[in-house]
Amino acid sequence: MDASVLGFNGKLLDMESYRSLDAWKHAHAAVILVHKSTKDLNRPKYWAILDQLRRAVISVETNIVEGYALKSQAQLLKHLWIAFGSAAESECLVRAVAELGYLEGSVTAFAQAAAQSHAPRATHHARVNG
Repeated sequence: MDASVLGFNGKLLDMESYRSLDAWKHAHAAVILVHKSTKDLNRPKYWAILDQLRRAVISVETNIVEGYALKSQAQLLKHLWIAFGSAAESECLVRAVAELGYLEGSVTAFAQAAAQSHAPRATHHARVNG
């Protein structure tokens, strides 16, 4: 099977280069940020919401990679849509964690700004191409 898939702009995308996607770069940065920021918060009152946040943010990154690796435009779009849902879930959880005061303000402000800056563009692409 060819290692390329037709991209959103009609050009072929190299399957080895998911790391060049801005969405993946931001998702990966979010995984690292959330895990580093929450690694020392092991008290029971934090566990459930932070575990859900960690899983949601991981889901964004892994769905981008999985959709890209399946070598099908339909599968890529499906997994990007799932990643978009996980990004919305992550944003909701970051907001809750911020309001509960579990993380530093700078961490939550960065995460919220990153989520909000990419949501409209992702929605637009999904409507145009989906």
